[in-house]
Amino acid sequence: MSAPTPSQDAANAAPVTSALGADELDELDTLLDDLRSRGEEIPQWEFCDGFLTALICTRRPIAAAEYLPMLLGDGGELDVADGAPLPLLPAFKDAEQQARFLQLWDLRWNEVTAQLDADVKSLDEDMAFQPEAMDMRGAIAALPEEERADMEGQEIPSFGQVWALGFMFAVENWPEDWATPRDKEAAQWLDDALESIVALTE
Repeated sequence: MSAPTPSQDAANAAPVTSALGADELDELDTLLDDLRSRGEEIPQWEFCDGFLTALICTRRPIAAAEYLPMLLGDGGELDVADGAPLPLLPAFKDAEQQARFLQLWDLRWNEVTAQLDADVKSLDEDMAFQPEAMDMRGAIAALPEEERADMEGQEIPSFGQVWALGFMFAVENWPEDWATPRDKEAAQWLDDALESIVALTE
């Protein structure tokens, strides 16, 4: 399964097969924190990664002008002519910040596309798909006792839960692209796959 890269600048780029490094992931977290200062509904990167993965799996290519406002804006599709650059979304402080987010987004998009298209036999293979999911409960358990005490009473997501919520957010917003196929075997495969992801959200 594959889809075109989301921004015009990356349309002709070769697939990137290396993961975003720790520095890039930290940069994304910082960038999203800044966006959150202008829009409290901005999700964390793990949610974005699930959303991105679902977009790659849809039946039709969904343009960035359609999905970016759903993820980082008010949900209204942007009126952009074919080949024209995206206008600045209100969540971004300037065009440079938006361009940098899209650059990092494209790196991950190309990587996920390559991984999902790869003929892998085991999830241990280098090209196997790896969601950007964080084990928050495990990370908290490794904290010093005093810091763990500060977290008491807070709801901590289970492993993969935020990623799965992002994936299903895309599914729910473009249901026609996830309609049950006519082929019974394909329909059962799709239902089983989505049920597995829904189970992670709970």
